[in-house]
Amino acid sequence: MKCVSLFTSTLMLLAVAHPASAWWEEGHIIVAKIAEKHLTKEAQAGIKMLLDGPEGERAISDTKMCNWADLIRGSGQLNRKYPKNDTWHYINIELKQKKDDWKPDENGNDVIGAIERFKKVLADPKADKQDRKEALLFVVHFVGDMHQPLHIGEKHDRGGNDVVAAYGFKAPARMNLHRIWDSDLAERALTEPPAITPLSPDARQRRAMAAGSIADWARESWNISRTIAYPELRNYPDTCPAASKIRAVIDADYIKAATPAVRLQAERAGLRLARLLNTALGR
Repeated sequence: MKCVSLFTSTLMLLAVAHPASAWWEEGHIIVAKIAEKHLTKEAQAGIKMLLDGPEGERAISDTKMCNWADLIRGSGQLNRKYPKNDTWHYINIELKQKKDDWKPDENGNDVIGAIERFKKVLADPKADKQDRKEALLFVVHFVGDMHQPLHIGEKHDRGGNDVVAAYGFKAPARMNLHRIWDSDLAERALTEPPAITPLSPDARQRRAMAAGSIADWARESWNISRTIAYPELRNYPDTCPAASKIRAVIDADYIKAATPAVRLQAERAGLRLARLLNTALGR
């Protein structure tokens, strides 16, 4: 009987994966496509070498590749290899904290620590090829996650997961603020014109957008959570949102305020991902 690789068995989870929705899948594809436009030849060659396997995937923007970090949540084998991987997609912070009063998890079990960890594995030419491949896919996905502002959201409502919300006429019982930013709002902002390339920054602007540390990027997303994702809500209480039964309303004014932020974050994520990959694979 032919042995099925750990990586291949994980890709089989697509058959039972959650339905496609914008940031969950399309948003990550868009971020990866932006990054691909700014990869050096060395980085392109490094990615091809790592992805050149029996799965037949060749690009970080392939759906299975840029969303692999979500797919492994259903894999017992990879969960044993990466037992804390479910905590690597986000970092929750109290929005009332001062910017410099919070620090990443000391054990690296948040999105900041995960990107820092796996960029080092990716950059190590002596590391096992399979480990480097997985590191590549973690970095690709987590940079995208970090730039969805509610992945750096309020600690007390789990990044908007406990904020009951309605999007226009869509208000199923399980609808919440985080899900709206992941799906409906992101779909509107990223796939309606202008699509794929939300902005057209020149070379100087691209360098400025790609600058900063990973922690700086997280603080930027956190600031969008503080200034746009929460304050723009209609019917939103001043009390802890997790304790409120009020359904927040995502209306036209909210969408108008949030859409430019979503597009900006996608562009930033793509440029910053390219920078990380160019640095790690530029040898």
